[in-house]
Amino acid sequence: MIAAIKQAGSNTRGLLAYLYGPGRQDEHLDPHIVAGFAMLGMPDPGRDENATLTELARHLDEPVRLRNSEFGKKVTDHVWHCPVRAAPEDRYLSDAEWGEIAQRIVEAAGIAPAGDDLACRWIAVRHADDHIHILATTVREDGRRPKLHDSGLRVGDACREIEKDYGLRQLKKGDRTGTRRPTQAEMHKAKRLGWEQTSPEWLEDRIRAAIPHAKSAEELLAYLEADGIPIKARRGPSGDLLGYAAGRPGDLNSQGEQIFHSGKRIAPDLTLPKLQARLENVVPEEHPTARRSRPSTPWQQATDALDTLHTDLTDDAHAQAHIAGLGELIEATAQKAPDNLHPQLQAASRAFARAQRSQVRAEDRAAHALRSAARDIVHTATGSDGSALAALIAALVWAAIVAGRWHEAQNHAQQTDAARQAVQHLQTAADRALAPTLAELAARPPREEVRRVLVSDVRAAVPDHAERILTDPAWPALATVLADAEARGHQPHQLLKEAAAQRELDTARQPASVLITRIQHTGRDAVPNRRAEAARRRSTIASSTPVQQSRGPQPSPVAATTAEQQHQQRR
Repeated sequence: MIAAIKQAGSNTRGLLAYLYGPGRQDEHLDPHIVAGFAMLGMPDPGRDENATLTELARHLDEPVRLRNSEFGKKVTDHVWHCPVRAAPEDRYLSDAEWGEIAQRIVEAAGIAPAGDDLACRWIAVRHADDHIHILATTVREDGRRPKLHDSGLRVGDACREIEKDYGLRQLKKGDRTGTRRPTQAEMHKAKRLGWEQTSPEWLEDRIRAAIPHAKSAEELLAYLEADGIPIKARRGPSGDLLGYAAGRPGDLNSQGEQIFHSGKRIAPDLTLPKLQARLENVVPEEHPTARRSRPSTPWQQATDALDTLHTDLTDDAHAQAHIAGLGELIEATAQKAPDNLHPQLQAASRAFARAQRSQVRAEDRAAHALRSAARDIVHTATGSDGSALAALIAALVWAAIVAGRWHEAQNHAQQTDAARQAVQHLQTAADRALAPTLAELAARPPREEVRRVLVSDVRAAVPDHAERILTDPAWPALATVLADAEARGHQPHQLLKEAAAQRELDTARQPASVLITRIQHTGRDAVPNRRAEAARRRSTIASSTPVQQSRGPQPSPVAATTAEQQHQQRR
């Protein structure tokens, strides 16, 4: 059940005309009052043919009129409007039930506290099976104004209790970090213009897509302007950026002027201060040896950046920062992924946007590695390495699961649900990304005697998951990966142990597929042959000495040991 409190109005008669009218598309049927502040003697134009809307408006506005006649400063923002809607799958509610629900909501909001004989006047009008409209005038009988601060939060809590008591669909409890619901006017305008999204929703997607491209708020606004999005920046006398608003091209008011929406109105985490905190954090200087050992592609770098995520979630402020950075990494991956993966990754990014924000204050500097990885992808990725991209998406699945667990432990219901939705989209993308690799690997299985030895390796290295791995349809492909890695000098037993230790396998739907991506990522380089390395060093030393001293017997070349020979030695 959703109760959406609207912005305060000033025209009681005008709102009643809408509630008792036919609706914009003749959707209003049999409008009538189901509850109110004093049912006796209250005119109901829906049930009494002699009652008029003007009479009902005057009845509701009486305390407002008396207050305005006694005080110099008149009250004009006195119309409180709250539609209350049941879910489509909910059962039919009678007039009496809707009346009880309305009473509980006005009590929770502070419009009419229980037992308060001097409370505000209100009515609940029903003109459809699935919802009612509560209208109140926010001047009490004693002339005071009601205390409505945080009324939306209290009404939301009341709705969660109503859902339990009436056996209705139970929604997640909010925490005031969700985006603002589109207004009726915004939704009707989008429909009229053929837009799939309202302007704030469209702008939210564009701003989130631009975040990985920028290192500061100024860069972000410049990027958006270059992308054709009108920006209105508010600056101080010194020229410092104080705020911003963005507009959707073609979204004009009745005078033909561009309509702008502030960052706060678009999404709670897209205000200027929060964007500055995320983008303009101090990044520690990287050690030179780390730069030399950096993976060769942005996909591999991003996968490495996710490896320590589970340890970074032990501190709440760091956890919130890393989860926000994870959302940016998902968005960056979606932008650069092949067309067949883009829809699912984009859907995952949109779903995870809700998981990126909570009431926990983030230590944004902690997530510099994830944000750097996201920027590297959008700036330098020039094509997808199939196995590297598959490894990254598999790591994103695991990271989103971990993020959801943290939110669940914090009792963040909305964020937990959003993370789970993102996981579903990411898993679909991961399956699609890995499918070509699995087909290629399965087409060249290792010899039977090699496969038997690898089975023993699996049972010894990961005994708790061995049966699931060996019965996974991707096991033949994993066997090929292990044989290939052994040919490069790796020990399959050790690779399996290391891959299983990186991240838990309990939540993996296909553990063999998960191990393939991890082993291909960590075991992609050949292990240097010690004798060959020693020969190389001797050759390097010899080349740096005088020619007459460099003559002498040369080291004989050392042949690389083949995978089959290694297996024979192990057996």
